[in-house]
Amino acid sequence: MALEEGKDSGVTFRINPSRAFPLRLLQFSLVFLALGLGFSVFSMYTTRYFKIQNVVPIAQTILEQTPIKPCFEEPISLESWIRPPSKLMHTMNDSELLWRASLVPRIKSYPFKRVPKIAFMFLTKGPLPMAPLWERFFKGNEGRYSIYIHSMPSYDPDFPPSSVFYKRQIPSQVAEWGRMSMCEAERRLLANALLDISNEWFILLSEACIPLNNFSIVYRYISRSRYSFMGSFDEPGPYGRGRYNGNMAPVVNLTDWRKGSQWFEINRVLAVKIVEDTTYYPKFEEFCRPACYVDEHYFQTMLSIETPHLLANRSLTYVDWSRGGAHPATFGKGDTDKDFFKKITEGKTCLYNNQPTTLCFLFARKFAPSALEPLLELASDVLGF
Repeated sequence: MALEEGKDSGVTFRINPSRAFPLRLLQFSLVFLALGLGFSVFSMYTTRYFKIQNVVPIAQTILEQTPIKPCFEEPISLESWIRPPSKLMHTMNDSELLWRASLVPRIKSYPFKRVPKIAFMFLTKGPLPMAPLWERFFKGNEGRYSIYIHSMPSYDPDFPPSSVFYKRQIPSQVAEWGRMSMCEAERRLLANALLDISNEWFILLSEACIPLNNFSIVYRYISRSRYSFMGSFDEPGPYGRGRYNGNMAPVVNLTDWRKGSQWFEINRVLAVKIVEDTTYYPKFEEFCRPACYVDEHYFQTMLSIETPHLLANRSLTYVDWSRGGAHPATFGKGDTDKDFFKKITEGKTCLYNNQPTTLCFLFARKFAPSALEPLLELASDVLGF
């Protein structure tokens, strides 16, 4: 009994295990939370301190790589397809350009009001000394013509914004006289002009060319003709058939071989045929080299084979070969008077739409820069503008 009472009288304090666990969990959570907040603050501070300069470049990189769409996109419409290029300079190479220019609508009628234009294509080395005369020729005829200039790549034109020649330069390459690079330059001019669907007729000119009539006469003459004006004739002798290379057969046979002036006027159908050609080009590029002057034979022979019924077989550009030599006569200040133009325009007849006419030439060459002053003085009385 005493023993039992002694046991009862010894007091022992114990903590219930079920109450200790929540207290430890709470302590652990508070420590973890404090460590997490500390790490976050440290990370933010470190990022701002060490990497703040990288934020802008990274953001710029992301923006550059992410395509940004405008708030308003122009809906695809007919206008977007037929609108001529706003800038003539582009990044297409020749293969891409010729392919693009060869795309042709299969339906002949146009579902919009189309005003046919004449594309005046200037193949030059550099400046256009006759530009003031041409400015007067084009004045008042906006919407009925386009201008394209192919020059040496190193030439930087300085036409003022008010000039019709301002920013009419196309991407150009070196063109050597008598070589295929000359025809490539002509194809380049045609291809760029074909990108404007309103261009219906194409005239090749040089910096030494001038118009012999006012714009209205030129436009009416060309637009009403059923034929294109490219000389293409069979010339026996060393300067005609003598330039033919038998390796061109059977694509081009001796009986197909033609010669004609480099300076032409053709319609849109023939322009497309020239830029899309992959049959005749390789033969002429390989087998027509000086003393075979390809610019006098390539287009003339090809079109004579493909579309002889569309050629008037003459040029609209007057050239004087009477002085002999490899190049035609050049006319300067002393040559340019009223009698000179009478010699060009009077006493000549030719066929126009299979009928005789005395108006045979619309342009003339070669004029030296010194001829500009008398030409401007004679323009209103003799040339009609």
